[in-house]
Parts: sequence; C-alpha cells; structure tokens
Amino acid sequence: MKTQVYVREVELPVSAAEAFAWHARPGALERLLPPWDDVRVLSRSGGIENGARVELSVPAGPLRIKWLAEHRDVDPPHEFRDVSLRGPFPLWDHRHRFEPRGPDHCSLIDRIDYACPGGPLGRVFGARYVRRQLDRMFRYRHDTTAADLALHARHDDRPRMKVAVSGASGLIGSALRRLLTTGGHEVVGLRRDAENRIDAAPADGADAVVHLAGENIASRRWTERQKQRIRDSRVEVTRWLCDDLQKLPNPPKSLLAASAVGFYGNRGDEPLRETSARGDGFLPEVCVGWEEAALTAREAGVRVATLRFGMILSPRGGALKLMLPAFRFGAGGRIGSGKQWMSWVTLDDAVSAIYHVLMNAPLSGPVNVVAPQPLSNAEFAKTLARVLHRPALAPVPACAAKTALGEMADDLLLSSQRVLPGVLEETGYLFRHADLETALRHLLGRWS
Repeated sequence: MKTQVYVREVELPVSAAEAFAWHARPGALERLLPPWDDVRVLSRSGGIENGARVELSVPAGPLRIKWLAEHRDVDPPHEFRDVSLRGPFPLWDHRHRFEPRGPDHCSLIDRIDYACPGGPLGRVFGARYVRRQLDRMFRYRHDTTAADLALHARHDDRPRMKVAVSGASGLIGSALRRLLTTGGHEVVGLRRDAENRIDAAPADGADAVVHLAGENIASRRWTERQKQRIRDSRVEVTRWLCDDLQKLPNPPKSLLAASAVGFYGNRGDEPLRETSARGDGFLPEVCVGWEEAALTAREAGVRVATLRFGMILSPRGGALKLMLPAFRFGAGGRIGSGKQWMSWVTLDDAVSAIYHVLMNAPLSGPVNVVAPQPLSNAEFAKTLARVLHRPALAPVPACAAKTALGEMADDLLLSSQRVLPGVLEETGYLFRHADLETALRHLLGRWS
C-alpha cells in the first residue's frame, strides 16, 4: 500500500494547553466540519482519550459511507492521533501536534498519513483531487480554530457561564451551543411542551438565556393563518417565556432575544442603525411585538438585548442553501430590479456576535447583527456566481416572485434594508467576514 503524507501548520493565539483543551471539549469536532460537506456525527464514546471513538456519516456521490475513527497516543497538551478503523480511506492516520511558541501562542501541526481510495487507479486519477480536498478542509479548519480561540481569548478574564438556549437544535442555536461549549461554558436547551410553550425550568440558575425559537417565516406561503402562527411563535411565546423566567427561584441575569432586520421595513437606500425608526408592514409589526415581549423581562431586573439578525449565510441552511442549486447550474441571478439592499451576516459571525453580547454585560437594547458591508441584490448575485465560477444571467422578475410567493416576496425578496452594525462596531466586535466575497469563499471552500 503506497502512502501519502499531508502536513499543514497554523499559529494559534493561545497556549498549547488551551489549544489542546479546546479540541477536547464538546462541540469541537462539529466546529471543524466544513459547511459545504454534509458530514454528520453519528455517535461518539468519550472525549479525547485513548480508545475513544467517533463514527461519522460522509457523502460519497449519491451514497453515504460510515467512517469510524479512534483516538490514540493521547498526550495532553502535546498531541493526539485519530486513526481510521473503517471508512473511505484504506489508511488514515491523523496526528495533531501542539508546539508552544510562547506563553500565549502555539502552533498546531496537522499531519495525515493516508492511502488514496481505489488502489492503483485511485492513486493515479484521484491523488490530486484528494490533495485539493485536504487543502480546502484544513484551511477552513485552521481559520475556524484560530478565530474561535481568538474570540475566547478576548474574554478570558470573564468567568465561564451557564447559558440556556431556546431553539438550540436550529441553525443558529446548534452553532452557538458548540461555540459556547468549546469555550468552556455550560449550555442547557429549553424545549417546547405540548402546548407550544417553552419550559423555562432548566434556566433556573443560568447566567443568561438566548431565545432563538420561532416559526420559520419562509417555510410556507403567507396565508392569514400562517401569519398568525408566525406572530404567535414570536410574540406570544416570548411573552410566556419572560413571564416564566421571572417566576424562577434564580432567574437569569441576561436575556438575549432574537429579532430581525425586518423591523425596519422597506427603506430604499437609507442607512439604518439601531436608532432608526420601525418600518410599516407585516414583518415590522411582528418584530416590534417580538421585541416588546422580550423587554417585559426588564421588570425583574434582567438585562435584555434584542438581536436584529440580517440574512444568515450558511450552506447548511437558510437562504444561501436555497440559492446554491440554481447558481451552481448557472441559473442564478438578481431578483426584480436587483437594486434592493441586502443585509447579511455569516453564521459564524452571527453566533460570535451573540457571544460578544453575552460577554459585555452593560450592552442592552437593539443590536443589528449584520456584516458592515451590505450590498445590492444584483451585486450579491454577481458575487455568488463569481465565487462559483458561474454566470449570473437568469434574473427572476418581480412579478414571478410575487406569483410564486405572494406577500412573502415583497417582504423577504424585494424589500430594501441597508442595515449597519452600529452597536457591534462601537463595542469593539471584530468581524470574521466583513465583505461578501471573503465570506462566501470561506463558507464554500472556494478560495482563489
């Protein structure tokens, strides 16, 4: 069996001991899985210790393959190995080495000894492809590891927290949970009961609650019944949760409640900051009620921040996942005139911004969770197409969007919101992805 060797190194802004500990905490593996690959963790036994195992499900064309790996030669805080017991590679031996470079810096050196699948033919025809995929994967892994550790290091003077999260299994909630646990924080999930009411009991004694649960506003056409479901899932459920939190023996000190840039309505080219007035229409009405319901928690002395999320970008869910098939086939383009402003943020920046607000106790009130560079729908389409090396020559007429989606098209696709992250920038938040092209290249592994 002919083996290949792949080595990649990155400098990390923490000690070797902290870098090793980050990898050993719950959620680290999930933080490192590239979002463009649908890799799923099926099971695990133990943490990073000799004999502990992890089983993954990895895509292989139209099929899926199970990949079982075992940790060996665990030597904290210096190194550990992942050895494949069963999977797509005949040989896969991944050594993670942590080399000190000073009291608060280290290098992570990843070395993989592997054999290409498919025997001699695989080596001839697949070696370059495997190498390219390793380059994509480890650039993403190292960028994410360094950014996560830098974020935690900026707040290492703060005590670790217990955080209760509603919507913890959703796109934002699951990413937030893993970001928090890898930072040494405790996370508990808040579930809904049979009456669609969130059980607040697990939040007793928590330092903070992050309330993310709510009906997906784009899951179906907006009938009057569906609009009422959206209102109730945000306004009424939030009001009930705040009532229940105040009744706990040890209520949380902080509540971070989701809202959306839909608060501002259709505003053309107007720059919108947290102090800007509300807009008109269904979504502004919902967002205003949503935020007012969250603010009732102030009556019990709870700090309340309302997070006005822009369009959250991830190939794992949301708008970007829906756009990708058309753009990959060269059938993407602007919607309507394409002049409407789009306020976006990557999933990693969305959860890192939540972490920033959690760690800054004086920060309260509305917070725009958006990247600092909004852009027009036409520019968004051109940028996505350029990253994918595809044309953007298939515009969607406004009338077609309205025919397909009704009122939802006006509020979600044709509405213009040029929202700026005033509070985040004023309080020193450092964006991972400030411009769209950099963000998309990171999310899709399409570095030039």
